[in-house]
Amino acid sequence: MNNLSLKQNALPLITLVIICFMYFGPVTRTIFENIIISIIIIIANYIEYKGKPFSALGFYRNRFTVKNIFVFAPLVAFGLFVFYVFVIVPGIEMLTGVPIDYSSMGQLKGNLLTTISWVLIVWITAAFGEEIIFRGYFMRQFVKFFGESKISLLINILIFSSFFGYMHMQQGITGQIVAGSTGALLSLIFYLRKYDLWFNVMVHGFFNTLGLLSFYYGLA
Repeated sequence: MNNLSLKQNALPLITLVIICFMYFGPVTRTIFENIIISIIIIIANYIEYKGKPFSALGFYRNRFTVKNIFVFAPLVAFGLFVFYVFVIVPGIEMLTGVPIDYSSMGQLKGNLLTTISWVLIVWITAAFGEEIIFRGYFMRQFVKFFGESKISLLINILIFSSFFGYMHMQQGITGQIVAGSTGALLSLIFYLRKYDLWFNVMVHGFFNTLGLLSFYYGLA
């Protein structure tokens, strides 16, 4: 573990307690939960990193380019979606013997206004919210404390992709494993892209958009 100041040690622990309380405490869960947690994380990072909370998460200005955001990220999202549809989902459904519970998505079929509203919501709460929480904060804090050796990286991805999968409990056990597996791939992308959170946000957002469109057109 690196030599860290009291603030660098205590503040992440306090933030983690608040996040766990938000997720598991007696607080009614809403679609705004990830937004609130993201704001808490930004404030915590503002204090810890002396007024530079966004670069600490991986929002680098020099990575926000047209090529990265609107060419490479959509291509990676499409490849991830194809792998998700034809490998991850059928493989895990075969393993568990239980299909993913997509019942909550039935309302999207043929309903353009609802689908558009869902797209906007998932971009804010999932693409930005989940990436800030699970990749930008949790993964980077783990690296700060334990480094990025191969074993540390493996443990890092296993812990937070499992947590990520658990938080998708509304999709049943198969959905949780699928989400955890997808989260692990997103974590790996984050590492391989040298912690470029803009890229991960866009991959996550385009990936979810493809999923919602498949429900809209009745393909899932």
